[in-house]
Amino acid sequence: VQLQASGGGLVHPGGSLRLSCAASGITLDSSTIGWFRQAPGKEREWVSCIVGRYSGSYYKDLAKGRFTISRDNAKNTVDLQMSSLKPEDTAVYYCAVDSLPIMCYDGMTYWGEGTLVTVSS
Repeated sequence: VQLQASGGGLVHPGGSLRLSCAASGITLDSSTIGWFRQAPGKEREWVSCIVGRYSGSYYKDLAKGRFTISRDNAKNTVDLQMSSLKPEDTAVYYCAVDSLPIMCYDGMTYWGEGTLVTVSS
């Protein structure tokens, strides 16, 4: 299984970015998929999660109203649309996948390489 995250970069405060995670070796349509982030000097935290095939999408409070997670079953990708970005959103963002229909957690089975998001003026 390979997960490839992309879309990171430098953005001004208030701007938007769309991260994408492409999967191979696993079908995402029934998987639990999470976006996590790790800021410098901080622990990794989950940001958003799609649980299984039918159990819905979830957001940590910091992401509610600003971030949207979406899954494209045809492309086998999951995106994270981020808007109204703040300097405190600066972090390396990771996608993670698990075959179990459970809430995202730090011990998920498969992890991609991170993509750096920097929010700065």
